[in-house]
Amino acid sequence: MDFPIGELLDEDACYQWLVRLIHPGGLTCPRCGSDDLRVHRRTRAPVVDYRCPRCRRVYNAFTHTAFHGTHRRPSELVLLLRGFARGESTAALARETGRNRPHLLALRHRLQDNALAHRDAAPLGDDRVEADEMYQNAGEKRGRAPRRVGPAAAAG
Repeated sequence: MDFPIGELLDEDACYQWLVRLIHPGGLTCPRCGSDDLRVHRRTRAPVVDYRCPRCRRVYNAFTHTAFHGTHRRPSELVLLLRGFARGESTAALARETGRNRPHLLALRHRLQDNALAHRDAAPLGDDRVEADEMYQNAGEKRGRAPRRVGPAAAAG
């Protein structure tokens, strides 16, 4: 997953990026699927709450996602996603963002569970995988190569 950091320094840009990531087909009502977006309130700019005109449900881009109920800024969510994708430890991310480590760990687990639930059942075309290149450096390191003590041999 690529994180265009130069474009994501703005809160609005981070929010738009998250909406495109979470809802690739566009934002719709989680209850009835209506795509008629009517603004309900803007108390947490740039996050907007919408009210569906059909079923009257109030929702936002994070409703029924791994970010549901979070009150973090979109820029912080993007930085956390970037850290999770890079394999940074939860403790290091908690120190960098000044957040509670158990809360970040719970978010990380929700994201991992979501990714596991939506993975491809059979991502490969066949039943067998060749693993000969995966283990090319496996095992212990060998010792240093033997060096000659004397001068190099003359050519010819």
